[in-house]
Amino acid sequence: MWSVKRRIGAGFALLMLLFLALVTVQVYVTERLQVDQTERAARIDRALEANREVLQHLTDAETGVRGLQLTGDRLFLTPYDSGRAGAYTAFDRIATLSGDDEVHRLLAAEREAASRWLSGYAAPIVDAGVADRSQPRAARGKEMFDLIRVANAAVDAALRAEQRATAAADERTGRLAQLVFAGLTVAFLVAALALGTMYHRQLLGPLEHIRAVLGRLAEGDRSARAVPAGPAEMRAVAVTLNGLAAQTEHLLDAEQARAARSDLRQAVAAALREENDPAAAAARVVELIGRALHADTVYGRVTVDAGAGTDVCWPADAAPPPPAVLNRAAGGAGHVLPVPEVPGAVVVGLSGDHECPPGLLAVIRSGETRWRPEERRLLAALGREIDHAARRERLRLRQVRLIGELRRLDERRDAFVSTVTHELRTPLTSILGYTEMLGDGDGGDLSPLQRRGVAAILRNAERLRDTVGNLLLLDRSATRVSGTAVPVELAAVAAGVAAESDAQARAKGVEVSMDVIPVWVDGDARQLERALRNLVDNAIKFTEPGGRVACRIGRDGDRIRIDVRDTGIGIPADDLPALFTPFHRGSNAIDRAVQGPGLGLAIVQNIVGEHGGTVAVRSAVGEGSTVTVTLPVLAPAPAPDRPAVEPADAAT
Repeated sequence: MWSVKRRIGAGFALLMLLFLALVTVQVYVTERLQVDQTERAARIDRALEANREVLQHLTDAETGVRGLQLTGDRLFLTPYDSGRAGAYTAFDRIATLSGDDEVHRLLAAEREAASRWLSGYAAPIVDAGVADRSQPRAARGKEMFDLIRVANAAVDAALRAEQRATAAADERTGRLAQLVFAGLTVAFLVAALALGTMYHRQLLGPLEHIRAVLGRLAEGDRSARAVPAGPAEMRAVAVTLNGLAAQTEHLLDAEQARAARSDLRQAVAAALREENDPAAAAARVVELIGRALHADTVYGRVTVDAGAGTDVCWPADAAPPPPAVLNRAAGGAGHVLPVPEVPGAVVVGLSGDHECPPGLLAVIRSGETRWRPEERRLLAALGREIDHAARRERLRLRQVRLIGELRRLDERRDAFVSTVTHELRTPLTSILGYTEMLGDGDGGDLSPLQRRGVAAILRNAERLRDTVGNLLLLDRSATRVSGTAVPVELAAVAAGVAAESDAQARAKGVEVSMDVIPVWVDGDARQLERALRNLVDNAIKFTEPGGRVACRIGRDGDRIRIDVRDTGIGIPADDLPALFTPFHRGSNAIDRAVQGPGLGLAIVQNIVGEHGGTVAVRSAVGEGSTVTVTLPVLAPAPAPDRPAVEPADAAT
């Protein structure tokens, strides 16, 4: 079965063929009708001319007969002979040119009148060859010739009537042709309308329905579902959308449950942090849990220091928990265990250590004997939060003797990150190399699908390589000025960055300008180039096509000032405080699905800080952003013959 695309394509192709055929036939028929009309009009005009020639020839013959009749001189018979012959020739031409029966009948009458005049009047005079001026004969001849004139006029009138009839018939034929072509045009329009209706019914209608469902989902209507309709492709899209909506609804429900748990956990965590007295913190926590879960009694026991246990109960006047509740805590930390002997009671164990015995959190709700799974998960999370807070407090109390170990753990963590990132770079290099070989055809010709796959592998491997490189740069030791600082000319650094960013800017349709004066700093050219490239790349990335990015480097007193200004999407005010935090991304960048790990500005801040500089950002949503970097100026500047370090290619 043909797909919708093929059916619509075939329909449009058929419409184009019908349109071309209609135009071709119309042009041909119109031209043919015009030619036929011209030929018929010319034929009747020639018949009219021949009829006039008949009268003229007979008039010449009459003139010759009259001359002979008056003078008896036979020289006057010359026009008689030619006129007689010409008249009959013209008669034959009229009979040939006209197809009207009435014309033929009147033409026969005219021919008969001419024959009577010739045989009954002209021939006897010509045969006698003598002058004859008798009035009766002349009157009879005139009467007979007048009959010829009358018959000639009748033929002329009949020819003109035929001419008018032919013109009317041609006009009717033309109107009929116009009606036929108008009907064909209407049929063409109906076919086009039918195709458009099919296109709307099979594509635009289902698409609009899907768009409306997506809009409802975006507005928060989680019950919105698409009705599968249209061709198989659109039904498949609707089914997929419904599955996605169902999965999204499930995830949102789970997220709301997590949010509720998180709110309570945050309230518990805040109480644990804000209360300096462990007993007061424990009392506040059990009260929060009891009110949130509509419990009758909440009991807690926790030990944060050796020999200093804390027991709390909510409400304060509640009876102590039964022994079965206290004994049930042996199930382990973070596990929610029911207490069969006490209906509606559950216990969450809290861990201890070699100095502090385990604790517990017991919740009793007499109205219900069954706790819902989400409530059990919430209690488990709260138990873990309390357990975590207890452990944190224990760690705080022991931090003096453990600080050295923590430092060693921090160093091991950095080594682990460095090792992992470097170990990732080695296989990434192989992946990139072999992928580029495949893309270049070293392994043989690839199909279009294979080429797209190889291109996707290469693109994502390069992104992973950049991410690994950025992770390395998060370590301040990676952005520290290497070796001894040397004079660096920022104009050369800016020129290199501009050359590297040119392709990206042109591909996105963003205008990049550089306004740079020769200024020098002490530092690492490689790191400074990396920082400036990150700023320019960020500006291009968040600027819409047609926008502008301007980089200006100049002096501001005893400091060098670098301004990178763009006309991009801007940064929300709420996101500015955390802008230099690793992995932080603006909310509008997330909404627009702008790719990036959120490491660029954190790396810039590290590099600039290592060079004794500062970084500041000014931004307004929809108006653009300006990043200002200040660096200590190198004074005096190096002499022209003093070698300066040129910017090097950024390490990946």
